[in-house]
Amino acid sequence: MAKRVGVDKWLFGIVLLLVLFGLVMVFSASAVMAKATLGSPYSYVAKQALWVLLGLIAMAILMQVDYRKYNNQKFVSSAMVVELLLLLAVFAMPGSHHTHRWIRFGGLFTFQPSEIAKPVLILYLAYFLQSRIHLMDDLTGTVLKAVALPAVLTVLIAAEPDLGTAIVCVAVTVLMLYLAGAKVWHLSIPLMAATPALAYMLLMVPWRLARIRVFLNPEADPRGAGFHILQSLIAVGTGGLRGLGLMEGRQKLFYLPEPHTDFIFANVCEELGLLGAICVVALFVALGYRGLRAAVLSTDPFARFLAFGLTTAILVQAFFNMSVVLALLPTKGIPLPLISSGGTSVFITLAGMGVLLNVTREID
Repeated sequence: MAKRVGVDKWLFGIVLLLVLFGLVMVFSASAVMAKATLGSPYSYVAKQALWVLLGLIAMAILMQVDYRKYNNQKFVSSAMVVELLLLLAVFAMPGSHHTHRWIRFGGLFTFQPSEIAKPVLILYLAYFLQSRIHLMDDLTGTVLKAVALPAVLTVLIAAEPDLGTAIVCVAVTVLMLYLAGAKVWHLSIPLMAATPALAYMLLMVPWRLARIRVFLNPEADPRGAGFHILQSLIAVGTGGLRGLGLMEGRQKLFYLPEPHTDFIFANVCEELGLLGAICVVALFVALGYRGLRAAVLSTDPFARFLAFGLTTAILVQAFFNMSVVLALLPTKGIPLPLISSGGTSVFITLAGMGVLLNVTREID
């Protein structure tokens, strides 16, 4: 195919719309809380804006870098080794809320290595699978080898504990292997092998079991364990068709926990209503369409897997986040890509979009 002169402008525009919309909603959801707790209504949005700016710079740079430069063993191996070291390093850091998810550099900034794990995993699978498309019938030589390193990353992330991100990594891995031609029953073998560990984490860890019970019946403890889910549903239901208006939401006023991070979609529903929520979903659908279109039209297998993985990672994460807000899944700490407050998340996502946009240069 002829080489495209520029990147996919539709995809570029969608990414910009999502990230700018995210800044507006972060400010709307956090201004009152930031004023009361930190003394300035701009505390959270200013920090988010800085990370967005850095992410946009990274996206602009990576848009110009030929994606083929990543298609070599030294680069892929180095990225995987660095990520493994970072995931191990978090356990040496002081914990927060009984978790070890962040690496802190004094009071300057923090970042989550688990967010970096997603693009590293995608890069590794794209490199590994590109030359094995015709060998996907080989269970031990291809499928199990392909999942070995992603499994190590997933176990380390789950041990932080960050089960939500670990599940996203598993979902992306399965989808990429399926795209490569792996048989469903081959994929079921490693999944079944992981089932006892997943069952233990869900059923034998008291606070996770409590989350599942709350998910099944939040009304049993509306002022305690069920408070989070019920407040989210109240926010969603209060918005109606058109919402209460930007900045006019009430659940963010110390009722709904984390209104600017994991539950920002609930604030969107309350302030912008069903119409606003549909617009957000439509933007993610459009992003998915342009990203998957790039994967389908790419003649280079490495580019195809890279585009597919980067796109599905965002779609899977958005699906989980919205499902939690709507009480369709148990509560998990998964941000809404490009919209939720979270520096590492928005920076890494924008950098990944830069790589995806570079891939789009190679298609008609």
